[in-house]
Amino acid sequence: MSGITKHTGSLDLGDKGVLKPGPLLWLRSVAWMVGFSILLVLSFGPLGQFTSDMLPKDDLGLRFLARVFGALVALAVYVLLVRCVEKRAATELSISAAPRELALGLLLGMLMFCAVMAILAGSGLYEVSIRGFEPAWKSAGAAIEAGIVEELLVRGIILRLLWRAFGPAVAFVGSAILFGAGHLPNNGASLFAAVCLAIEAGVMLGAFYALTGRLWVSIGIHASWNFTQGYVFGAAVSGGSLGGSLATSTVANGQPDWLTGGAFGPEASLAALAICGTVGLAAMWLSWKAGRFSTLPASPAGGTHAAFASA
Repeated sequence: MSGITKHTGSLDLGDKGVLKPGPLLWLRSVAWMVGFSILLVLSFGPLGQFTSDMLPKDDLGLRFLARVFGALVALAVYVLLVRCVEKRAATELSISAAPRELALGLLLGMLMFCAVMAILAGSGLYEVSIRGFEPAWKSAGAAIEAGIVEELLVRGIILRLLWRAFGPAVAFVGSAILFGAGHLPNNGASLFAAVCLAIEAGVMLGAFYALTGRLWVSIGIHASWNFTQGYVFGAAVSGGSLGGSLATSTVANGQPDWLTGGAFGPEASLAALAICGTVGLAAMWLSWKAGRFSTLPASPAGGTHAAFASA
């Protein structure tokens, strides 16, 4: 493929600067995807490690602020690089849409995970016990950091630029596989857990980006899901712990990992796959109906063909 025509609807993939139409657009898009990802990680990772080393371990409030600040730095770097290299405003981070769409994402993330735990606990697969109040600083900081940084990287950079290079089908499949595979080194990870994350986050969160043209709903869902999973229910989050929690959720003895998620956590369970998969399919259908998948990749001969037919 030699290029892609202008996007449609409110989905701004970028068509200026390094992404302007012309020869080898697919190669320029992929090269920029790799370079952009590296620059974002470098802007966030060393800062986060330095802050973690410098701050006292027992000052949870200050460490929370440091994590939020690091995530805000990542947002600023993303906006700056889009402006400088792609020669456009980062409309996927429109400030005017942020309050409404973040609130929607936060609500959806909480409701979806509560539904997952209702199924798991109601069917006897999990035992949930109340612990009492615990400070939420550590869990909230980790959830906000993951929600912002991972969505910028996976949806804002990888999904968007693969879409620019090859169209939506390759973009969704490629970014979902990368997201799932990126969690394989985690404690309790398995191929089934990677598939669950690829569908739950890789497809569902990508679909909300496609539907709205912005990242805020996906950021809200990601952060709220992690916070509800780790702090409210005290379950493992991608094989790890977010710290203190209001409750403790443990897997009932003798249950298979594909039903419960095992040591990786409930997000690798069949219940989570069903709920997030259903929501993701609904968001994909709404995106298709809105014409978001009508980007036209250019053929080698210079003609165009629809990657997805719009309704």
